[in-house]
Formats: sequence, C-alpha cells, structure tokens
Amino acid sequence: MRKAIRCLLSLAVLIGTASAGTASATAATAAQPKATDIKDRILAIPGMSLVQEKPVDGYRFFVLNYTQPIDHQHPSKGSFQQRLTLLHKSVDRPTVFFTSGYNLNTDVRRSEPTQIIDGNQVSMEYRYFTPSRPQPADWKKLTIRQAANDQHRIFKALHRIYDQNWISTGGSKGGMTATYYRRFFPDDMDGTVAYVAPNDVNNKEDSAYDRFFRTVGTAQCRKDLAALEREALLRRGEIVNRYTKWAQDNKKTFKLVGNIDKAYEVLVTDLVFGFWQYQPAATACPEVPKKTATTDELWKWIDKVGGFDSYTDQGLERNLPYYYQAGTQLGEPSYKYDHLKDLLRYPGINNSRTFVPRDIPLHFDKNAMRDVDRWVRHHGERMMFVNGEWDPWSSEPFRLGSGSEDSYVYKVPGGNHGSNIAKLREADRKAATEALLDWADVDAPQGAEAAPLAPYDKKLDKRDDSQMQMLRP
Repeated sequence: MRKAIRCLLSLAVLIGTASAGTASATAATAAQPKATDIKDRILAIPGMSLVQEKPVDGYRFFVLNYTQPIDHQHPSKGSFQQRLTLLHKSVDRPTVFFTSGYNLNTDVRRSEPTQIIDGNQVSMEYRYFTPSRPQPADWKKLTIRQAANDQHRIFKALHRIYDQNWISTGGSKGGMTATYYRRFFPDDMDGTVAYVAPNDVNNKEDSAYDRFFRTVGTAQCRKDLAALEREALLRRGEIVNRYTKWAQDNKKTFKLVGNIDKAYEVLVTDLVFGFWQYQPAATACPEVPKKTATTDELWKWIDKVGGFDSYTDQGLERNLPYYYQAGTQLGEPSYKYDHLKDLLRYPGINNSRTFVPRDIPLHFDKNAMRDVDRWVRHHGERMMFVNGEWDPWSSEPFRLGSGSEDSYVYKVPGGNHGSNIAKLREADRKAATEALLDWADVDAPQGAEAAPLAPYDKKLDKRDDSQMQMLRP
C-alpha cells in the first residue's frame, strides 16, 4: 500500500510537469546545483565528524562521531561523542539501522536485513560503552529511553539524506534495543527485525529458564553437561591454581568479584548457559568432556565455552554498561543448579550486583520491561522476532497480542543465539523475507523467489563474533 501511494504521487507529479515543455525542464535542470559528494553531505550535519573512511567495493564506508546530549531532557547539561558507522550504497536505497547494544565493531559488516534489502546501513555504538561514554559518567543517564533518544537523533539527522524506508535491527541486546527504540519512537522506522531478543517482563519470575534446561536437547547431552560441571568443581583446587598462574601471566585481576575462586565458581555455574547459547549442539554434545578427561581437556573446554577472561576485572569493565542496565531495567536470568549445591561456596553471587562496582547504585525499575511488553502486544506494528529453539535467551521471548499488526514471531529449529532468517524453515524464511522486503518498499526481481537482493559476500557478511564468549545477551 505504501509503495502504491508513492507510485501514484510520482505519477501525478509527472503528469503535472509534463506540460511545462522541454525548454522549461532544461532550464530548471541547468539551474540545479551539482550533486555534492556523500561524505560532504554527511559531514555538513551539525555535530557529525569523520573518524575514518575505509575502502570497500561497491560502497562508501565511514566511521563517524556524533555529538549527543548526556541527558536528552536537559541537553544543556553536557554532551559526549557517540561512535557510529555508515555503509553507504545509494540515497535511493532503503536504510537499515543496526545496533548490537554493545560496543561498535568498526570493521565493514552487513547485517542480514541489509543484505536482504540491498540497502545502506547505519550502525550505532550503545551509550556508555567505551569510547562512547561521557566523562565523568553519570550512570543514572544510562536508560533505555536515553538510548532510544540517541537513535532518534541520529535517524532525524541522516533521514534528510536517506529518505527512503528505514528498518531497525539488532541481535540479542541489539534486538532488545531495536524494540525499545520502536516503543518510544514508533513512527521513525518502517519495520523492525529483532533477533534472539529476550523479554524479561518479571525479573523475579524466571522459572522459564529452569524448564528450558530440563528439556533442551537430548537427555544424554543434559546429563553429560551436569556431570562436567560437577567435575569442574571437584577439581577446583587444581584448576584454580592453573587459573591463578594464567591471570598473573596475562595481568588479570579479580577485585570486583572478590577473588579468583569466586570468579571460577561463577564461570562454572554459567557453563550450561554458555553451551546452549553458542555451541552447535549437534556436534558439540559428543565433545563434552567426560569424568575421565584430563585437566588439560577440561581447561580447554571451559575456556572455549565460558572464557576465563569473562569475570576478570578487565572482562567485566568492557561490559559494565550491560550489567548496570541488567540491574536497573533489563532484568537478568536466574536458574537453579541443584546438582551443584553441595559443591558451591558462594551461592547467590551470579548476578549484576556482583559485577557492578559498589559505588554505582543499582535501583531496579520493575515497570520498564512491562511497559515495552505491553506496547509490543497492544500497539506494535511491523515487528519481527526471530528466536532459536535451543537458545536459553528464547526462554522469555517477546510475544504478540491483539494489537500487534503485521508482526511475526519465528523460531529456528534447533537454533542457538546465532539464529537468523536464513536458518528458518523454508516456508518461514520466505514469509519473513517477503515481509521485510515489503516493509523496506523494495521489489524482488520479477519471477524470483524470496531471497536476499544482494548476493552473499564473504567479507561483508562475515558473522561478528565479538560477543561470542560473553554469556549475556
């Protein structure tokens, strides 16, 4: 419908101007200024500055800084520089607004929606992830509403240049971010694709995670993982000694968690979550070490699945903004590990309060996620949620309601936290692709089946694994 209206308007303009005559048209064309280089147009935006332009075939790619208010309700009270990238294809193509919800990867990457609609891509670093962090940092200004305002200001600034349809997207916390943005600014985007985005409506009720871990995968795989976790704690002394040497060699510290023994216990209790979040279960289940495994084998597997850096001071600092938001608005999963009770020394420490410095207060807003959930169910339009059947984060998904229009929820069979449209069942993949193309107001080639308009490029479409060892969304 939107496409048809625009075509009718274009036709009316064409008919109305045809009678002006060739001479008038030629004169008008001659009077128009020459087109300005796209970089100059972007940098003419107040507050926009260039960090770097990188060469890429078929595109222009810019790393940029944009001046943002620390507090959008009181813009006179200071500003900070927020990083973003812009993958420019053409001002006549639609644009995808991508965010990971974390740091910005300044390598050239296309998100799946960008490939499908063959468009431009704007990627934003989430506020308070370095270097997009005000100094000094007033943590009370790290909210989903402030972040949505960041995104809204960038959209308004760039929409003057890129005036075709826009799609917001992101995976995991980025999918959450794309959804929150639509809640506060529902008319900015023409559609949203949120991948593997958890929806923790009631942070005190997490039984869905316990049900997930009781039923996911095969009984044998679940049994092997439980035995592995026990074995990791039974060999605590030996592995912590090795962990201590590793930390010394790599200049890692554990002041925030308390000590290295606590960090190790948190890491072990997270292993089952990390396994199902990222490991390809079909091949990874047979590789779970048995009780007879050597300590070397255990060490390598734990590092692969959990990452020994995860709960060091250095590892936690990188993701401090996430832990702060988990403890103030987003919520976080809690799940039982009864099979480990007799081996735990520090039960109850696996939560955001442990990972955020004590001089930063955490006051949880129980209404933040409930508000977003209500909006999605009662007012959300052109929303798409793609989840993974075997992804722990899909235990508490976004759900549609009576007011959700032209919106869809899809699930990848056996999919983990890397689930996407391409991995859906064929009928779902086609339906999701067609919906996205419609929202972007672009047509597939005549007679072609629903497929990405841009061919796969191994450089541009390489998966971003920068968050792969973090056991968080």
